[in-house]
Amino acid sequence: MPGRRRESPLKNPSRAYIALGLEGSANKLGAGVIKHAVDGSTEVLSNVRHTYITPPGEGFLPRDTAQHHREWALTVIKDAVAKAKITMHDLDCICYTKGPGMGAPLQSVALVARTLSLLYEKPLVGVNHCVGHIEMGRQVTGAQNPVVLYVSGGNTQVIAYSRQCYRIFGETLDIAVGNCLDRFARVINLSNDPSPGYNIEQEAKKGKRLVPLPYTTKGMDVSLSGILTSIEAYTSDRRYRAQGEPDEESEDVIRPADLCFSLQETVFSMLVEITERAMAHIGSREVLIVGGVGCNERLQEMMGIMAQERGGSVFATDERFCIDNGIMIAQAGLLSYRMGYQTPLAKSTCTQRFRTDEVHVAWRP
Repeated sequence: MPGRRRESPLKNPSRAYIALGLEGSANKLGAGVIKHAVDGSTEVLSNVRHTYITPPGEGFLPRDTAQHHREWALTVIKDAVAKAKITMHDLDCICYTKGPGMGAPLQSVALVARTLSLLYEKPLVGVNHCVGHIEMGRQVTGAQNPVVLYVSGGNTQVIAYSRQCYRIFGETLDIAVGNCLDRFARVINLSNDPSPGYNIEQEAKKGKRLVPLPYTTKGMDVSLSGILTSIEAYTSDRRYRAQGEPDEESEDVIRPADLCFSLQETVFSMLVEITERAMAHIGSREVLIVGGVGCNERLQEMMGIMAQERGGSVFATDERFCIDNGIMIAQAGLLSYRMGYQTPLAKSTCTQRFRTDEVHVAWRP
């Protein structure tokens, strides 16, 4: 019946469950330990991360990123287990990112997960990276049934839950919003430390001029590659001043801060628009922002204004949970494990294309 509240298929456990989560789909290598208690509560025991950072103007290549993950895996996992004050024998399962992501880094982390599984005779659980973000966001914020805006370096999706599946209402038709921001950061030679997107956000705060850019929403979807081409073209404009210093003879100048400001305002407006459409369609008053770009305070502010006008609210997490991390993989993996799901060793593969709506969300009513 409409409006009827269905009972959750996930019951409180008869004993405490502990899981180790391993994440390495891009340039962050993460390991986290999570505990599900008998009373139904969830406790983060540890959440350790190490980032592969390249010089300004450069991106990260799959081969080099995979090498970073192999070199740091043992250190990060040992640190996570030590901070959780447990041993590997205390674990109920080992969860790893099955996809989506970059092939070589995914394979490196999956290899580590398989090795640990065999060494300590623990079951494996392959996890969808996107579902990991959503479940950790729900757990941390307490959002009940929100429209989810998932924005990161490799994904841009508007998602809502229905019938044990996270349905995709809209998405990018080409590049992800995080990829758009990162690539422009490389064009204007911003540092990759701590991340290009964060440095664009800080630079945008100094911007005063909004330059015209394409506004490309296509129904519930967005297109970002043309915006990136347009914003890059401004760096070749005669009015552009790379050092950001004012021109003595004319005030008609464009600075890097103005371009960062314009890019953020335009792209985030598009994301707010398609999110609002999804809210109107399903009648929701909650928005949950997850993914690395979800840390952006300007995006949170713009989404908050929209939600407030609709009598709703915005939920977001800080950088501990927004940015790729191992604990989100542990959370989603342990939920699956408690519902009886395991990944056989022979099927513990990775896939670069693993859509959010392909996952059976068995733990939700």
